[in-house]
Amino acid sequence: MLRRLYDWTMAKAAHRHAQWWLAAFAFMEASFFPVPPHPLLGLMCLAEPKKAIRFAAIATLASVTGGLLGYAIGHFAYAAFGEAMLRMLGLSQSFPKAACYLRDYGAEIIMIKGATPIPFKLLTITAGFIGMNLWVFLGASIVSRAISFMIVGVLFRLFGAPIKAVIDKHLGKVTAAFVVLVVAGFLAITLLGGGGKQTSEKCASAVATKPA
Repeated sequence: MLRRLYDWTMAKAAHRHAQWWLAAFAFMEASFFPVPPHPLLGLMCLAEPKKAIRFAAIATLASVTGGLLGYAIGHFAYAAFGEAMLRMLGLSQSFPKAACYLRDYGAEIIMIKGATPIPFKLLTITAGFIGMNLWVFLGASIVSRAISFMIVGVLFRLFGAPIKAVIDKHLGKVTAAFVVLVVAGFLAITLLGGGGKQTSEKCASAVATKPA
């Protein structure tokens, strides 16, 4: 079952319209879509390692553009549908804390947290809501998304063929190892993230309010 799913996904990742799907996923995920583009990017890089950096660049640009939509939702339409959308995505409880951290740390939070599995859409909508400087937001988003996607592109460009050979031969073991790494990453973010103690205490009980 796992082998058939892997082979099917690899075939789709090499499809002639795969780049458009990657761009669409990256754009939507930065503002409202729940599924991240990283799995598709990784499979596309596996299918065509020589184009890995190109794929990563497409994901980066599309995600930054989608982030601007997320910013607009938070700034202009939070009350209209942004709040309901965050609730539907299960991010409403994280929103006040994200607003607090963004006010205290600004671009630093976007660059660091945006390169982690924490949903980028939460940061983009929150940045618009608090009225973060648009140019600062844009610059931080470029850095954040480049870190998130270009590392994948460079690694697959350099080691794509050997990585693919290992996965083809040991798919079950690689899948199990990947799951362990993802879980460990989320635990590390939970335990180590959050900035200074004073900010953590303040943001733990924060309530998001529009700037005056």
